[in-house]
Amino acid sequence: MTPRWRGFGNGATMMPLRLPEAPRILVIALRRLGDVLLTTPLIRSIKRAFPGAAIDALVFAGTQGILAGNPDLARVHVLPPRPTWRENLSLLRQIAKRYDLALSTQTGDRPTLLAVVAGWRSVGLVEQHGGVADFKRFALSRSTTSDRTRHRLLDILQLAELIGVRACPEIVVPSGAARPTFAPAQPYAVVHAAPMFTYKRWTLDGWRKLATALRERGLAVAATGAAADRRYLDEVWADDKVARLDGKLEWTDLSALIGAARAYIGPDTAVTHLAAATGAPTVALYGPTDPRIWGPWPPGGLDRPWSAAGTIQHRGNVWLVQNPLLCLPCQQEGCERRPDSHSQCLDALTADQVVCAVDQALALRQAA
Repeated sequence: MTPRWRGFGNGATMMPLRLPEAPRILVIALRRLGDVLLTTPLIRSIKRAFPGAAIDALVFAGTQGILAGNPDLARVHVLPPRPTWRENLSLLRQIAKRYDLALSTQTGDRPTLLAVVAGWRSVGLVEQHGGVADFKRFALSRSTTSDRTRHRLLDILQLAELIGVRACPEIVVPSGAARPTFAPAQPYAVVHAAPMFTYKRWTLDGWRKLATALRERGLAVAATGAAADRRYLDEVWADDKVARLDGKLEWTDLSALIGAARAYIGPDTAVTHLAAATGAPTVALYGPTDPRIWGPWPPGGLDRPWSAAGTIQHRGNVWLVQNPLLCLPCQQEGCERRPDSHSQCLDALTADQVVCAVDQALALRQAA
């Protein structure tokens, strides 16, 4: 029987799955922090379609904080990135056929298998070609091909279309902090200088010149980062008068801090995606990463897709800054093709260009 389609994105919403009035649903997102954050629109879509649903998430240990305070979730299961056989067995005992529906937001073998094991019905993303992909299509109740040319958020939301619910492209940020913890007393900007990988880093001189420019505009500088980034951040902020908050904030605190800032500036990292989703004026520094797939997502969504490359692109509350070399975006791990590589596109990005984008972002906050 040919399925009937309607509505969102590329116009492909299937007939709704038949689920109990108050179903138990599991959403599996075994990737990094930014990926987990980008699953929250799918979770919200399901919750709006099934208000009585108890929705759980399954994520890697260390990423669960990005889901803190999410009102759409009942529980978060945590799995170590490299689990022992005992840990795998314990998880399987917890989830095996405990759910009316399980969704895998990835094409990988493990998340697909877990979805099939956990749910009486299972749906997931699969690759376009290959015998393994065909097997996954057979094992899953419903599947759809991952579209690597679309924004990752929209790719995940194909799963909402697949189960026949209306897609809600709204990122849900961590919540729960009553006020911005450790916020400077005066108006401030948040600067997050430390991405997970070296190839996404901007220059030390660039960050220092940016901090000076922010102070010249009457703003305090709150510098965030993880405790693991402290050695690098000691080098970045060696001589700068910034409020060092690295290692001091939970995700709920960070969300509140950024949401009340005059502006946020950071590289391609989960914190930058969080900043964009809070509605704060956000300046994102991008190097090898393709913004058409991984660009920040404003609260109201994108009025038009990000372009592959440009000097300063503006969408909603986000300014995306690039040094548009001919090779951009290469989608590689820097010029040396490894995580600790440099990236020429970021090395040659000037502070003047970043400050220009910051001035535009500050004008938005003043206008509001």
